[in-house]
Amino acid sequence: MINKLKGMFKKVYAAEVEKIFFAPGRVNLIGEHTDYNGGHVFPCALTFGTYALIRKRNDKKIRFYSESFEELGIIDVNIDEIEYNSEHDWANYPKGVIWAFEKEGMKIDSGFDILFYGNIPNGAGLSSSASIEVVTGVVLKDLYDFPIEMIDIVKRSQEAENQFIGVNCGIMDQFAVGMGKKDCAILLDTNTLKYEYANIKLDGASIVIANTNKRRGLADSKYNERRTECETALADLQTVLQIKSLCELNEEEFEKNRHLIKDEVCARRAKHAIYENQRTLKAAAALENNDIELFGKLMNKSHISLRDDYEVTGIELDTLVEIAWKRSGVIGSRMTGAGFGGCTVSIVKDECVDDFIKNVGQEYKNKIGYEAVFYVAQIGDGARKL
Repeated sequence: MINKLKGMFKKVYAAEVEKIFFAPGRVNLIGEHTDYNGGHVFPCALTFGTYALIRKRNDKKIRFYSESFEELGIIDVNIDEIEYNSEHDWANYPKGVIWAFEKEGMKIDSGFDILFYGNIPNGAGLSSSASIEVVTGVVLKDLYDFPIEMIDIVKRSQEAENQFIGVNCGIMDQFAVGMGKKDCAILLDTNTLKYEYANIKLDGASIVIANTNKRRGLADSKYNERRTECETALADLQTVLQIKSLCELNEEEFEKNRHLIKDEVCARRAKHAIYENQRTLKAAAALENNDIELFGKLMNKSHISLRDDYEVTGIELDTLVEIAWKRSGVIGSRMTGAGFGGCTVSIVKDECVDDFIKNVGQEYKNKIGYEAVFYVAQIGDGARKL
């Protein structure tokens, strides 16, 4: 693989690679749309992701190339002119990280040639954008010897997405990509950024990701709309309650104060966030107690809530999940990521995985008209220099 990438770099830039870096994609096992509501999430890093190959330059030019967008060719910018440009498409993500570093006083004094190669499907909801952002941060730290810790690379990457790209995402994606650990999920409190690693012991079962192959663009989806609805619900609750975020409440406290939320749609959005946060805590505890059956039931409930209260699933995700629920050997299945397309995550007994992929795939194609793609996920480490 590395030799293939080096050849690719030489072909594009007519020069040798100096350094190679990698950042994974991520899948969230449970805890969806809680991260911007001050709740808990439970993601893990995957073994596939984004490679970045680098060669430093002596001038002020930065040249970007992505194998996933080869039709756009090399995109070049001057260090002193880092601004959002819609024509630069995907390259706005690494540009945003450069912008965020410079805003913090980390001055980039010379340019570089960079080639990205990703094996995360774009638009699948497995964090290809966060993977590009974090790998860019790791590159900048190494190339210019910046005294920045991984947690701050994660924060700068989120800032790039929020302020430079204009997607109001929470911190989960960048956190999982940067801080991931082999064979572990991360229980992250997005309010305080306190986190703990949980060993994933599935005892004879595997994580299977299924990509609906319905692309979804976060920026133009209803993602920001959902955030606004949650903020409206929070503002209504704050007329009486001393809280800073929805997920400070548990289910009982929410039900007692639900009447404060004037709009019924906003009340359902808040209900999802609060109940999902509690489900995530219960799921992490279930895993610690080796109760994988309970973990699976909580995954199923998560999907129902995302479908009915948060309304971010759609026919493709619902079809994949509902077919999965009927298959033998399936412990739990739910949508993962922002929704509106993207992927599902299922826990399937090892002896049933082949049957699951074959039959769920066939039934999905029959109903939707095109194929889903399946991955048996391995949990890997976070972003690093190779």
